[in-house]
Amino acid sequence: MGKTVRFSFTEIILIKKWTLLLIELWPIRLEYGMELEFLGTGAGSPAKTRNVTGIALKLLEEINEVWLFDVGEGTQHQILRTTIRPRKISRIFITHLHGDHIFGLPGFLSSRSFQGAQKSEPLTIYGPKGIQDFVLTSLRVSQTKLSYKINFVVLDEEKTIFENERFLVVAKHLDHRIECFGFRIEEKDYPGELLVDRLRAAHVPSGPLYGQLKAGKTVKLQDGRVIKGQDYLGTPKKGRTVTILGDTRQTANIALLAQNADVLVHESTFARNEDQLAYNYYHSTCIQAARVAKHANVKKLILTHISARYVGQKANLLEKDARKIFKNTKLANDFDVFKVPFSKE
Repeated sequence: MGKTVRFSFTEIILIKKWTLLLIELWPIRLEYGMELEFLGTGAGSPAKTRNVTGIALKLLEEINEVWLFDVGEGTQHQILRTTIRPRKISRIFITHLHGDHIFGLPGFLSSRSFQGAQKSEPLTIYGPKGIQDFVLTSLRVSQTKLSYKINFVVLDEEKTIFENERFLVVAKHLDHRIECFGFRIEEKDYPGELLVDRLRAAHVPSGPLYGQLKAGKTVKLQDGRVIKGQDYLGTPKKGRTVTILGDTRQTANIALLAQNADVLVHESTFARNEDQLAYNYYHSTCIQAARVAKHANVKKLILTHISARYVGQKANLLEKDARKIFKNTKLANDFDVFKVPFSKE
C-alpha cells in the first residue's frame, strides 16, 4: 500500500490558488479542436455507400457542444457508428425542408430523449418556415413525449441567427426549388497569450492578478503602479470560419457566405459539363463549386450531396475535375472527419 500524503489547510489553499492561476495562464492549445464529421453525403435517397445529408460540426474543445446541419433519414443510425453523444448535440440547423434533409429529425429527437437528455439540456432547431409544424406534428401523431425542451428559430430573413461569447452564425438565402439557406459559422478571435516574461521584467508580482491582466483588464499594484493588461498580451489568435450550404444553384449569396472561409462545404450534385442540368434541377456542379472557392479565397473546399449516379471512380472524378480549378478540394464520404485548423497567417 502506498503512503498517504496529507496536506495542511494552508497548503491546500496554496495548491488551489496556483492551480487556478495555471488554468488562467495556460496558452491556447486548440491546434485543431473544431471538426466536421459527415454523417451522410448522398443526394435524394439513401444509397449503399452514401446516406442522405447530415453533417456534424464538433465543437467539443471550444464549447463542449456538437451542432448538426441537416438530419436526413437514418442520421441517428449513422451517429451510432461515431463517437458523437446525442446529448452533446445542442443545435440543429436545417437548410431546407426536402425529405433527404429532414426525414431523420423526428427519430433523432425521440432517441435523444430515450438516451437520457434532461430538461437542463434543451435543443434549438433553426430552419425555414414549416420546420416547427413538421417536428411538432411528427411528435404529436406518434405520441412522443420528450424529456427536454425544443426551441425553434424560424429563418425568414437573412441575418445573424445565433451569437454567444465564442461563435456567430449568419444565414442567407440560396437558390433552390424551395426556400433554402446557407450558414456561415464564425469563431471569434482568441486573446493573445499573456507575456509573463515582460511582466516579470517589470517586477509585477505573480498571482491571481495575472488572470485579470490576461483578460485585458487594468489593475493597480500595491506600489501604486497602474498596469494595463492589453500592454502585456501577445498577438490574438484569429478564429476560424466554416461555411455550410444547402442545395443551390449558383447565386451571389454563396460568395458572401464563403468569403475567406477556412472550409467551404458545397453541394456537388452534378459533374462537369452538366451546367444546364444543374440549373434545371436547382443544383450545382463540382466545377461551379471550385470556382466559388477560388474567387471567395476559401482555404479548403469539401464536396458533398453526391448523386447516386456517381459511384467509385465516377465519384472520384468530381474531386479530380474540381482540383483542376481549386487544388485544395476533397470529396466527402460518409464518416469522413475533417479537422479545421487555425490559419497560419
